[in-house]
Amino acid sequence: MEIVKEKVQMLRVKSKAANQITFDEDYNVPDAKPDIGRMIQNKGTVQVDEVNLNDNQAYVKAKLVVELLYVEEQEEGRICSLTASLPIEETLNLEGIESGDKMCLKWEIEDLSLHVINSRKLNIKSILSFFAVVDELVELELPTGLQPEEISMKKKVVKVLGLCIHKKDTVRMKEEVALASNKPNIAQVLWNTVEVRGLDIRPEEDHILLKGELFMFLLYRGDEDGNSLQWLEHSIPFYQEVECQGCRLEMIPNVEMTMLHQRLDVQPDSDGEERVVQVDAVLELDIQIYNEEEHPLLMDIYTPLKECVTRGSQEPLDSLLVKNFSKCRIGERIQVREVQGKILQICHSQGCVKVDSTQTVENGVLVEGVVSVKVLYIVSDDSMPFYSMEAMVPFSHVIEAVGIDEHCIYHLHTDLEQLSTTMVDSNEIEVKIVLNLNALILNRQQEYIIQEIEEHPLNMEKIQSMPGITVYMVQPGDTLWDIAKSFYTTVEDICQLNELEEQEVPPYRPLLLVKRVEEE
Repeated sequence: MEIVKEKVQMLRVKSKAANQITFDEDYNVPDAKPDIGRMIQNKGTVQVDEVNLNDNQAYVKAKLVVELLYVEEQEEGRICSLTASLPIEETLNLEGIESGDKMCLKWEIEDLSLHVINSRKLNIKSILSFFAVVDELVELELPTGLQPEEISMKKKVVKVLGLCIHKKDTVRMKEEVALASNKPNIAQVLWNTVEVRGLDIRPEEDHILLKGELFMFLLYRGDEDGNSLQWLEHSIPFYQEVECQGCRLEMIPNVEMTMLHQRLDVQPDSDGEERVVQVDAVLELDIQIYNEEEHPLLMDIYTPLKECVTRGSQEPLDSLLVKNFSKCRIGERIQVREVQGKILQICHSQGCVKVDSTQTVENGVLVEGVVSVKVLYIVSDDSMPFYSMEAMVPFSHVIEAVGIDEHCIYHLHTDLEQLSTTMVDSNEIEVKIVLNLNALILNRQQEYIIQEIEEHPLNMEKIQSMPGITVYMVQPGDTLWDIAKSFYTTVEDICQLNELEEQEVPPYRPLLLVKRVEEE
């Protein structure tokens, strides 16, 4: 006999590793930069230059880029900026990987602090974590039937989430923003940020659709006066299509987005004046597209004419429990301390979502973490008007998932949809945040997958020791198929002898059974 099989592709973790790097470096201010008087704001990012995979190891070459906005050490110091680059060379131990495997690398700056040693030297401290995952594509053959079909088969319908598309792609966005007419020309860019907010990813026919906003901020020195500081804040909606052959509307996406590169350049307008800001952002997408299908899984076989022994193994099969697009709204008031003068105006605020823990609770997933908020504002001190503060806004949210249990796994994607900061008074700022918490929750069950069937002659000594006619009391959980196999008869014979119209019988009902083998 031959097993009929249906193929399903699944993605499984081949190896994963996490490394933590601690930085404690002194950095000398370049000669071209003015002395540091007071720090205003800092930020850090990681630029990955090279990744090489060998047997059981991955070599990562990158750099930690730290940017600082500060006030020059003078009586009426100007605002300046500098960029420091710290090299990173790290080896990740990934057991079982080979050259040619594909690795998904994520990083997280858990702590970044800068301290002024003197006006020409900084101390940079940071804790940087790398997370690496290597997946492998597994093709699982599900037994769904037999040829020939005369053998009695026990089946059950299972829903299986199969991988249809797995690839990496990049999306580049270039947009131009013109200065308002009441703004002076740009003489020097001092500080800028670019964030993706409100990202929405949906499958379409042969492509996936990305929607969201590029939120940009630019602090610059105007050309009218060497000390004239101006800023520009702008939200740029984007709508991008990424080609994915074979993708369909009903499929289920699991897409990880990372901003590989972001840059702001100043371009001349039609009159040759520096009044156009060009935003250039590159997003890397790790795309996994799934499709859920029903399969009649072959669980067991039986014939009263021979002994059939199945050989197989337990395999994890995933099915979709729920895909939940959840939103968490946070509102909090934060006190501003150590301010030299009253706050006059908030220039810019930015946020970063950090998830501290996730755990399964009744009918949901509890997500706890903080939003790190940085606020740049102006005070009434004309000599040093710009100050900055950082606050950690905690959040706790339950993503609804009815039926979730300890066997379920989930993929969580978080991003910032909205962030607004308003002044309550000169010493207090109100923060309002909307978070997107998107969860793909899968139900993982272990199923016995038959791989081969061995046929043996019947054990006639055992069969002859059994009575030819038996009255059997149905036990809870029994099926006619199981009873027929145990007493060497068939489901059809049981139904005919006991005048049954359905194959489901209530517990504790007596059934007349006749051993069929003796008749052969």
